[in-house]
Amino acid sequence: MTNDELATIVDTSDEWIRERTGIRERRVASDDEALTDIAMPAATEALADADVDPAEIDLLICATVTPDMMFPTSSALLADALGMPKAAAYDLLAGCTGFVYAIAQAYGMIASGLSRRALVVGGDVLSKILDWEDRSTLVLFGDGAGAVVMERVDRGGFLGFELGADGGGGEYLWYPGSGSRKFENPETLLKMNGREVFKFATRIMVYSAQQLLPECGKTVEDVDVYIPHQANKRIIDYAVAKLGIPPEKTVVNVDRYGNTSSGSIPRWMPSLRPTPKWKPWRRASGSPRVRCGSARVGT
Repeated sequence: MTNDELATIVDTSDEWIRERTGIRERRVASDDEALTDIAMPAATEALADADVDPAEIDLLICATVTPDMMFPTSSALLADALGMPKAAAYDLLAGCTGFVYAIAQAYGMIASGLSRRALVVGGDVLSKILDWEDRSTLVLFGDGAGAVVMERVDRGGFLGFELGADGGGGEYLWYPGSGSRKFENPETLLKMNGREVFKFATRIMVYSAQQLLPECGKTVEDVDVYIPHQANKRIIDYAVAKLGIPPEKTVVNVDRYGNTSSGSIPRWMPSLRPTPKWKPWRRASGSPRVRCGSARVGT
């Protein structure tokens, strides 16, 4: 859905959206599509790329805030549909940081020997919970999913993680009426204070990377590819400038997909595969927001 198409729904324009977000289009799931419908192709492609039989997966983590339903979990539905009878499966709800949380947990399970091979899925269909009369949120988000297969390697792998959360900032990005807490007239739609979220994101994306790199014994110069959460082009530009990372080392696709929350970071993989940036993924860092986290991969 292009900005011009959105302009027929709410009072906005292509120029207004691009200037503030860098977004020019986003994908929107059809009325009969849910999270597992858009996650299945991503999971199937990841398994094929890794040349892994689905039956060999013993752990499936699905990071999402928009599951098909609360239960059965989307992870259980995916495991069944993909043919993974031996897989432990659970959903992980951590907003835009969900995928980084999920790969950190999968790493821990594999490193400890509790899992041999994991499928990690990250995705959201935020169009289902947006207020389609509120241009402040409607223009930002899109639907999307991605997936990766993880297993033990002889050399390289993840060098470290930096994770965090700020529940005190929950009032700036929340979904009242979506759980067991009772609200008066909740409307059950996503609500966001864009100014406060922007301030938090610009601060935490820089902080998270600055905390992680020294712990791994690395500097910005050692980073081959920087994979930031795709929330807003202005946020990404600020973080890149503050960290001193060259733009050519930074992955940006928010202009084409918008903010897909848990699908943001894994969604970049297909677009990188045909380019030189794919090979040096051995060193990558990504910093989502609201909950915050970074991961670094090294040789």
